[in-house]
Amino acid sequence: MNWFLVIAGGMIGAPLRYLTDRAVQSRHDSVFPWGTFTVNVTGSLLLGLLTGAAVAGAADSPLLLFLGTGLCGALTTYSTFSYETLRLAESGARRYAVANAVVSVAVGLGAAFAGVAVARAVWG
Repeated sequence: MNWFLVIAGGMIGAPLRYLTDRAVQSRHDSVFPWGTFTVNVTGSLLLGLLTGAAVAGAADSPLLLFLGTGLCGALTTYSTFSYETLRLAESGARRYAVANAVVSVAVGLGAAFAGVAVARAVWG
């Protein structure tokens, strides 16, 4: 049953990643990969919230498998982040590449910590 929960979450997360990426990127006239940045930060926030909920006893294993491993695993994308950062550097947009690497990691970690803090505030 666990594998089914992961697959079901992934079936939602993967198209959500694609659609969100396209929607966000189409609104920005920039070489910066705003779509990937958005899905990665959103996924980090959600995973932080789930982690905090689990620690407080408000989220059980099936929910973590479905939302955490499945949905967030398919929604977020380290490989695309890496590829887009490399592509920026190779195309001469080195400042964007450095900004993407530094800001994505910093904001992603901040979002995860914020999610845990929100969960602690809600579920104590």
